[in-house]
Amino acid sequence: MLPPSGSYRQYCRLENGNRSVIGAYNADVKENTAFLSFTNHFRQKGLPVPEIFAVSSDLKKYLLEDLGNLTLFDYLSETRESEGFSESIVSKYRKVLEVLPKIQITAGKDMDYSVCYPREAFDKQSMMWDLNYFKYYFLKLAKIPFDEQALEDDFQVFSDYLLSAPSDYFLYRDFQSRNVMLKNNDVYFIDYQGGRRGALQYDLASLLYDGKADIPQEIRSQLFGFYLAELRNYIPVNESEFTSYFNGFVLIRIMQAMGAYGFRGFYEKKEHFLKSIPFAIHNLQSLLPELSLPVNMPELVNVLHLLIHSESLKEIGQVHRDLTVRITSFSYKKGIPADPSGNGGGFAFDCRALNNPGRYAEYKNLTGKDLKVQQFLEQNSEMKWFLKPVKALVEQSIKNYLERGFTHLTVNFGCTGGQHRSVYAAEKLAAHLRNNFPVNVVLVHREL
Repeated sequence: MLPPSGSYRQYCRLENGNRSVIGAYNADVKENTAFLSFTNHFRQKGLPVPEIFAVSSDLKKYLLEDLGNLTLFDYLSETRESEGFSESIVSKYRKVLEVLPKIQITAGKDMDYSVCYPREAFDKQSMMWDLNYFKYYFLKLAKIPFDEQALEDDFQVFSDYLLSAPSDYFLYRDFQSRNVMLKNNDVYFIDYQGGRRGALQYDLASLLYDGKADIPQEIRSQLFGFYLAELRNYIPVNESEFTSYFNGFVLIRIMQAMGAYGFRGFYEKKEHFLKSIPFAIHNLQSLLPELSLPVNMPELVNVLHLLIHSESLKEIGQVHRDLTVRITSFSYKKGIPADPSGNGGGFAFDCRALNNPGRYAEYKNLTGKDLKVQQFLEQNSEMKWFLKPVKALVEQSIKNYLERGFTHLTVNFGCTGGQHRSVYAAEKLAAHLRNNFPVNVVLVHREL
């Protein structure tokens, strides 16, 4: 059996000495019909999707091509650990974006939309489902106060604006890094059974604002420009109009995802989805200052600002564990941080021997959270070799602390100004621990 995902479909790998295939079971015949129809259509168009080998007479079971285990998200996570968000990751995203217009436009032209399930288009009703999903499964559970009627009025205004975008294209619906497979250096696409007619911007928003993929904003901008260049090979593009609609679809996609996190995480108690909440909040924080739509939605905007500042939501978003690891970046000029837990122990790692980006004018006003600084440290310093033994030491303590029931561990990274090297190192260790250990991670950049 393969690990369960966000759906109720079940998958297993069947193999003998010569080959393997994926077996799928899904009791929802209408959803299966959409997937099988779309797959046949995409393969006729030469698109990289799995081949279907056999389908049961009741349409509840089918065998399909085994594309392996490596998703784009897996590749991103593994590569980012050692290289940061490197050019090798960006090149994979470009491959995906080269194919996306073919799916949306070439395949979308003569698609049989009558098999779409549950709706033929991302229409008014579809949008209101998503918006109310967000309202009832996320806002309510996050204890965000709102005026029900005012928010409903804003949902109507917002959905009407989105519906004014050109929408005679195939909308993949769940176009994100876990639904892209990598095999023999090529990209393949899965889980498009929720596809329907819709606007081009939605799938691009899904990919670039994919929560746990956490794509740096500068890379998002590069990939956005790359997609527009590819799109111009198929249709004329008004960039300012496309961008305005894009920001709107980013917002509704984030809201839809948060509704799913609320349902799967809060209601069904699936921890994996709770871990995605902080990434969605971060995406909202990045989007809101740039959000400039030609419609007025005061209650919705107010609710979103309350959401990103909610203390109770921060608590909900944390996975409660017995061990908390507090990671702090600091400046040695201001002294090593005190341990607020009262244990008085932990680690302090000195980053001052590493090449300092702060000495260069182009990095002086940036921090270790900025992509340019990260690339500098990955390419022009020994940061990778510095962090390797650091991780080994911290991991050793964590394993021991978990066994002995300890509750707190502190890890401090210091440099001259507490802006670049220490911030980068703290961010990297925090991400590593969150992905690999059952601990609460508290990350503090004292000097920022």
